[in-house]
Amino acid sequence: MAIVVDIDRRLAELGMSVGEFAEAVGITPANIAVLKNGRAKAVRFSTLDAICRVLDCQPGDLLRRVPDDAKAARPSG
Repeated sequence: MAIVVDIDRRLAELGMSVGEFAEAVGITPANIAVLKNGRAKAVRFSTLDAICRVLDCQPGDLLRRVPDDAKAARPSG
């Protein structure tokens, strides 16, 4: 199972850059990249709260579960 963090869509809706977002949340742009690229192993609730506050959304608006077999179930083309 993988948890995907969908930040890009909301940033685009708000017209906010990754740098502006990182500064508003209080984490580095590199850590934003870790979240966006699926390399994060954990997220503190305080960080998730700050992300949701800045993006004016709920955690469920950003987090989505992708089953491990989703990749295997895709037809090869």
